[in-house]
Amino acid sequence: MTVAATYLPKLALAWHRAGRGVAIATVVQTWGSAPRPAGSQLVVDADGAMEGSVSGGCVEGAVVTAAIDTVSTGKQALLTFGVSDDEAFAVGLACGGEIKVLIEPVGPVISVEILERLSDAHDQSQPVAYVTDLEKGGARLSAATRYPDRQRTDISGIEDDGKTFVGIHNPPLRMIIVGAVHIAQHLVAMARACGYHPILVDPRPAFASEARFPGETIIADWPDEALRDLKIDPRTAIVTLTHDPKLDDPAIVTALESDAFYIGCLGSKRTHAKRAERLREVDFEEADIARIHGPVGLDIGGRQPAEIAVSIMAQVTATLRKQT
Repeated sequence: MTVAATYLPKLALAWHRAGRGVAIATVVQTWGSAPRPAGSQLVVDADGAMEGSVSGGCVEGAVVTAAIDTVSTGKQALLTFGVSDDEAFAVGLACGGEIKVLIEPVGPVISVEILERLSDAHDQSQPVAYVTDLEKGGARLSAATRYPDRQRTDISGIEDDGKTFVGIHNPPLRMIIVGAVHIAQHLVAMARACGYHPILVDPRPAFASEARFPGETIIADWPDEALRDLKIDPRTAIVTLTHDPKLDDPAIVTALESDAFYIGCLGSKRTHAKRAERLREVDFEEADIARIHGPVGLDIGGRQPAEIAVSIMAQVTATLRKQT
């Protein structure tokens, strides 16, 4: 059974409604080799129960203690951990980096309305920006499109004024995998581990079965129809694995007409050359065809299905994170 990642603002809301005093700790700034990026969160209740992470365990104990204090006082706190490589072990951040953590109690600082709106936006796959003053508090929500660079790269952080924190809450990245083949069995797990919501598309019931992909989202439509219904956006990667032009080509055409940030297609260089020629015949330009990563994946010499899945996931990651 596949378990979806917990959306921490929604968890904080549920704990608050259950009568538990709650605070949310958020990494707002990092320096050096910080273990968790800005935007990472930890939810803590008044008894010290916690969910999430701000440092991978290095300073969680200190953050939990401070969070319990903010629940009691009703005031936010801004903490800094780690000062230098030589002193890092003494202060608890063993990696030698530094992090700044904002702790906000639910109710006095983060309003229930804000958490409800964040939860609704998450449920509706709508991106939103959480904006707050690190000195005075007073959180508000804003359209994520007001911070296009942050939204595209999922990078939260402090603005140039030094006091305004912008937390980007994007819907999950998606990976649409056309072809429920053996490689896909490994790729869906890797995609999910990397924060993607994987979606399998294959009209062949012998391949796209619950038995082969337990708990996964499977769409049994023809690929072009499925991709149009899924409303591909710039946070979507598309990988075709069927090796059958009857299935792959309609999916590729639909993908090239979309804003998908990544399009990758299984097949040898010879297979890809034939694929490119078919696309030229239906009036796609060279710039369009150049969007396709074919053969799919980084050239790491992989032969086994799991190795090929690793190469695909690595290439998808590089494409997403190295965009300029």
